[in-house]
Amino acid sequence: MTRLIAALATLALAAGLAACGSSDNNDKGTSSSGGGNANAQTIRSNPANKNVSVTIGSKNFTEEFILGNIYAQALQAAGYKVKTQLNLGSEQIALKALKGGQIDAYPEYTGTALTSFFNAKTTDIPTDPQQAYQQAKSDFAKDGLTALPPTPFTDSNALAVTQATADKLGVKSISDLKAKAGGLTLSGSPECRQRQDCLLGLQKVYGINPGKFTVVDPSLRHEVLQKGQADASFVFTTDGQIKANKEVLLTDPKNIFPPYNITLVVRDQTVQKAGPDFAKTIALVQKGMTTQVMQELNSRVDLDKQKPAAVAKQYLTESGYIK
Repeated sequence: MTRLIAALATLALAAGLAACGSSDNNDKGTSSSGGGNANAQTIRSNPANKNVSVTIGSKNFTEEFILGNIYAQALQAAGYKVKTQLNLGSEQIALKALKGGQIDAYPEYTGTALTSFFNAKTTDIPTDPQQAYQQAKSDFAKDGLTALPPTPFTDSNALAVTQATADKLGVKSISDLKAKAGGLTLSGSPECRQRQDCLLGLQKVYGINPGKFTVVDPSLRHEVLQKGQADASFVFTTDGQIKANKEVLLTDPKNIFPPYNITLVVRDQTVQKAGPDFAKTIALVQKGMTTQVMQELNSRVDLDKQKPAAVAKQYLTESGYIK
């Protein structure tokens, strides 16, 4: 409980500082907050949005569930009729649902989009997050999709080991694994085998072929390490378990992990029908999404076993975006 209380205070401060900015009194979608965070803006319902229905989707892991709920609740606060279709599956499934009109928008990572959808080599992707976003935005536009401005945080893929494994093998970087790879078990998500920013990149760029690769549900990526079922596991850098379990993230000297800032990808038709409040609302609630904040939100779900919808509401209320 002490850890959570301390983290809550850190979250409120971080979100408040990140949300600092000038208020636009002519913006019908938001108003200056009179709540606990004087620097935030409170979303105000706009009657013009009441006849607009939107469906927000997400992929199939904790951070996506939280983000999908944050966006859905924020848009609902702005007056939209909102439905959700969360837990769609991999990025390929989510994109298919978006293009097919099953959903209107879902959060995607810029690096994932560039490698999985647009066949970019990880080594060719800009290391600057804004440049990577602009490249993804341009590619999405060709498919009739709008990539809204990205989040402050980047949730990169990473290869994690326990401290005991790092000490035993004497490894600090991914390159250090090459000589030992034949006797190691690595784990990753089902799509990891086909992704350049996952097992494929490990093999092609680093020349590492593990003795065994185990496919696991994304929710188990840390559990397999703690139970000794894998020597190394592909994880996300905003996972709350990294700090809690004192795991070691191996450095990536050959840069197979590009920037992974979130962009809410929206159908062009939805952008047109939803009007300006849609993008303004998304931009507003993203201001507080620092890496530290996302680690805390993820830990509330993964470690404290709270529901993603409840954690999303906590973020929005604690940050002053909704009352």
